Amino acid sequence: MLGQRVLRESIASVYSTYIVSTLTHMAFVLVFGAIIYSQLKDPSLLFWLAALLIADIYVLFTPRWTPERPARESAYWARKISRMVTLVSMVTAVVPWLIVPHENLPMTSLLMAVIVGSCARAAQSLWPLKPALFGYTMPMSLGMITALAWQGDGLHLFLAAAGAAYLLLTLHAGVGQHKLLTESLLLRFENEALAARLGEQIAATERASEEKTRFLGAASHDLRQPLHAIALFGAALENELRDRPERRNAERLMRAVNALGASLDTMLDVSRLDAGVVTPAPQPVQLDALFLPLNHTFAARAEHKQLQLRVLASGLWVHSDPQLLHRMLSNLMDNALKYTARGGVTVTARDRGETVWIEVRDSGIGIAPEQSSRIFEEFYQINNPGRDRSRGLGIGLSIVQRLSRLLGHPVQMHSRPGRGTFFRVVVPAVKAPARSAAASASVAGAASALRGGNPESALPGRVLLLDDELEIREAMVGLLRSHAVDAHAVDSEEAAAEALKQAAAEGRPFDLLLCDYRLADGADGLDAGLRLSQAANQGTTATPLLLITGETSPDRLKRVRESRVPVLFKPVAAESLLRAMAELATAR
Repeated sequence: MLGQRVLRESIASVYSTYIVSTLTHMAFVLVFGAIIYSQLKDPSLLFWLAALLIADIYVLFTPRWTPERPARESAYWARKISRMVTLVSMVTAVVPWLIVPHENLPMTSLLMAVIVGSCARAAQSLWPLKPALFGYTMPMSLGMITALAWQGDGLHLFLAAAGAAYLLLTLHAGVGQHKLLTESLLLRFENEALAARLGEQIAATERASEEKTRFLGAASHDLRQPLHAIALFGAALENELRDRPERRNAERLMRAVNALGASLDTMLDVSRLDAGVVTPAPQPVQLDALFLPLNHTFAARAEHKQLQLRVLASGLWVHSDPQLLHRMLSNLMDNALKYTARGGVTVTARDRGETVWIEVRDSGIGIAPEQSSRIFEEFYQINNPGRDRSRGLGIGLSIVQRLSRLLGHPVQMHSRPGRGTFFRVVVPAVKAPARSAAASASVAGAASALRGGNPESALPGRVLLLDDELEIREAMVGLLRSHAVDAHAVDSEEAAAEALKQAAAEGRPFDLLLCDYRLADGADGLDAGLRLSQAANQGTTATPLLLITGETSPDRLKRVRESRVPVLFKPVAAESLLRAMAELATAR
């Protein structure tokens, strides 16, 4: 295939000057013939001139190659042009035998100059086709060489030898140029083929990425929905059985559900990061506000393992995506607690000029040097050959590495077997924004209230839930009613508006709206929730809205963030749901 393309390109190069070369050759033959005849007065020259003009006319008017000719005919056209130029050369080869015997040295010199120049021109225009190059240069050159050598005297023998040497050099140069041209064409077509295949691969990769993104969106929603319902039913059951012996089974059920939810979140996070659908939104982040929920999340676990967990305040601010940085640190702390049997884990932040070093240190088993290069691999776990699921999936550090590259926060690790490990995340430092002190106090106060108070004491009295799935509505109503919340569930915006209208007429308005993001028939839960929130109190203070979603699409998540509506991601743990509801009810 490549050889055929090279041949076609060579033919195109030769035929590009076909008409101009033929007409130029005819004009030159007429001028040269007239000069020679005027000097030698030999009638045989007229016959030669007529024969050469007839050959040129045949070459000019015979069918020739055009770009529209199919590639499979390339060999035929290559042979045809080689035959035509050989015919012209053979007719030209006769003229030295008509001129040299006259022993007219000026005419002989002119003849040699003409033939040498013609061979030089042929070497430049015909080297794409080696048969045409040899067919044109050899007959006329050999005719001249043999005619000179036939004279037998020293001068003519010298001229014949010079002509032979020139012929050999011309053919050698032509063959070399032919080889270079062929190799360059082969390289060009191979590169074009590689570029075409690369383009196909890029297109296929883009299609696969788009399909993967669509799959992740569908999988995230469709898998989270039933898991969310199971978590709510389980939490309600656990609450109802809290004073009965069967509570242990409910607790085991919830541990399994929570583990499944964590595994689903982890695997979907890896897929979303690999698919490139996670877009960071860097902003000034107060590390103390970021450390508070981390301390709250891992404090109970550290206490259960009888470990000391210290998350030290620093007053520093960094430039990062708060959610993604939180996930990085959460994974590092989870990993530290997992591999620490005694001692503790310390989280600190150190000011290093333009950067801040966030360090997570533990006194655990450490990492051997030969294992340090593998700890960021998926599913690799130290000292867990039996794949004990209680120790996770072995994906946490691989997510840390992906987030490190995405955010541009280098991660450094140092470990001593038997002495512990520390991970350092290097984050750009920023100055605290204006009113940061008041914001810090607000954040700290809210966090302290949530940690120290009982969420149930601050729960809203009446809640309206908008969700199009029956199982979710039943599970949510069962959970909330088990915590003494008067919950009412509907499946459409119209039904929610009617429920709000009826509640207002009865003088028992709803204290909180819970709304799913994706509703039936493609309806947008965020828009619906905002409309219902504003309409609930007919122009007065809007009813608090809490959005619940299983979406992972970056565009939709960005839209939720921009709306500033509080959001929880399915599957939602009962504790997280109750805490968020209490916070909204308290802030009203």
